[in-house]
Amino acid sequence: MKKFIETLKNCWRIEDLRQRLLITLLFTAIYRFGSFVVLPGINPSKLDQLQSQTAGGLMSLLDMFSGGAFSNASIFALGIMPYISASIVMQLLAVAVPYFQKMQREGESGRKKINWYTRILTVGILLLQAPSYLLNLKAQAESALSSGISWTLFMIPATILLAAGSMFILWLGERITDKGVGNGISMIIMIGIIARLPQAFVQELGSRFTAISSGGLVMFIIEILVLYAVVCASIMLVQGTRKIPVQYAKRLVGNKQYGGARQYIPLKLFTANVMPIIFAQALMFIPLAFVRYQSDGASSWATALMDNRSLPYNCIYVALIIAFTFFYTAITLNPTQMAEDMKRNNGFIPGIKPGKDTADYIDTIMTRLTVPGSLFIAFIAVMPALAGLLNVQQAFSQFFGGTSLLILVGVVIDTLQQIESHMLMRHYDGLLNSGRTRNGGVAAY
Repeated sequence: MKKFIETLKNCWRIEDLRQRLLITLLFTAIYRFGSFVVLPGINPSKLDQLQSQTAGGLMSLLDMFSGGAFSNASIFALGIMPYISASIVMQLLAVAVPYFQKMQREGESGRKKINWYTRILTVGILLLQAPSYLLNLKAQAESALSSGISWTLFMIPATILLAAGSMFILWLGERITDKGVGNGISMIIMIGIIARLPQAFVQELGSRFTAISSGGLVMFIIEILVLYAVVCASIMLVQGTRKIPVQYAKRLVGNKQYGGARQYIPLKLFTANVMPIIFAQALMFIPLAFVRYQSDGASSWATALMDNRSLPYNCIYVALIIAFTFFYTAITLNPTQMAEDMKRNNGFIPGIKPGKDTADYIDTIMTRLTVPGSLFIAFIAVMPALAGLLNVQQAFSQFFGGTSLLILVGVVIDTLQQIESHMLMRHYDGLLNSGRTRNGGVAAY
């Protein structure tokens, strides 16, 4: 504890790091404040039905990613998810469309163009999602609109406000990235998720003591132990790596002889990280768009796909995660390009011929890593549904796995690495007693 307090004092002594931490706290506080600013003309005391709707199923996930703004009918109700959806679309276009492939290879100028297209697409998605959200709001809380105001006239300015709110969140995230600590977009997502944790924890603890045959304190302790194990597994997923030894016949720096220096190609056990879950989750939200967030009158298959604890939902979810794991690994690592780079630098893998044989060998290794990696990611993703079988409350079960837990772990590790890099540059000890945080922490975006 003394070591931890001393580390916090060291963080405060570094002026640049202190400013970055304060700016991050300020912008996250603005985001949380905006989550409670209700759309003008809406009475927040009449949103009980909307809040009941977001208590379970996919609606609870939407509300979690928005930090509760969805159920509050806030100006931030749509959150950052439209930008994430647009980013996913642009990543797919960068793989499938030659125009965007060329743009991606243009370096910084190409990246700026892609970011501009992503923002335009985000606005387009917002202009479609905002009216859908307002139609659902009307169905769930029609009496919440102040008397004398027509819903038809209300939807036009409300759509503009919702779109502007999401773009403002994007601006906050970019400011955190530039002037704060860590990846701002990921930080915004994490703050929205973790804001629900205290309430979910209290609800789960209360349910174990009030419900009949709930297991009481013993069952709650078992839940915490399982949650701890899942968090450890998620950390391994985010940071786990495996290395392939490569023998280089290159002249060593500062030595006129050709040495047998053994170097490594770092290949992560989970190359795709959380991206397959995010991709799959984005597709699983599609049924909501067709039924306008409502389950009343929806067909049986649509109702099943809107329940994230149902068997059809989780079967499709697992299949999508496995498919996207192979897809994202393929676009992230190109064995042919890696083999060519090794050959160009006079490198080789012992016992493997340069060129095509090396590319095939790397591809085989990646396949062997991706298969168990995809199954493990899928297992983490369905842990909330498995927790539901043990009567864990819906809100608390979301922290047993899936996108929410992996984002929390990834962002925390990434933020620790950012802070530690500032401290080590000024010759202070790192944040952890066990040494520096290992490379490999990944944020969602």
